[in-house]
Amino acid sequence: MKDPLHQRGDDAEARAQDAVRELIRWSGEDPDREGLRDTPKRVAKAFLEYFRGYQEDPVVYLARTFEEVSGYDEVVLLRDIPFVSHCEHHLAPIIGKAHVAYLPNTKVVGISKLARVVHAYARRMQVQERLTAQIGDCISEVLEPQGVAVVIEATHGCMTCRGVETPDVVMTTSRMTGVFREDDKARREVLSLMGF
Repeated sequence: MKDPLHQRGDDAEARAQDAVRELIRWSGEDPDREGLRDTPKRVAKAFLEYFRGYQEDPVVYLARTFEEVSGYDEVVLLRDIPFVSHCEHHLAPIIGKAHVAYLPNTKVVGISKLARVVHAYARRMQVQERLTAQIGDCISEVLEPQGVAVVIEATHGCMTCRGVETPDVVMTTSRMTGVFREDDKARREVLSLMGF
């Protein structure tokens, strides 16, 4: 993939740093103070890391599949995938873990690819509900399994550090497709395997 700075023009990094410098000033600080002098450069670089999911195509991670699985036809589950995202409303961190499962139809994918899909969507400006749906829908569309189950548990900086200022609250969202949506027994089984 191309370097996102070059896609936005040569002066993009300078403009981003100027914007950070202005926010520092607007907050009541002196952006020229020794401890803050390099902060605009560091924040601009951090933004490229935080939001590198825009430069990734999650579908690519699921493209290489394996069809020779010796008749395996049970749930494939990857639990406790840690992720960091950012709330699109305040750019505050969303820190959590994702549990991703699917019931194969004819093909499976390397388990690291499930984590890559989670990270590709998480490294964007997000709301947890959309993040959960994007992960589930991507896996469902590309692998065409009998069903997909995604459960995300996360804390939100926009709730813990500002506004209502309520720490240690965990938000849980889920996306169920196919057999996990239609069959109560299958849904209970996958949720139990996830630890719920």
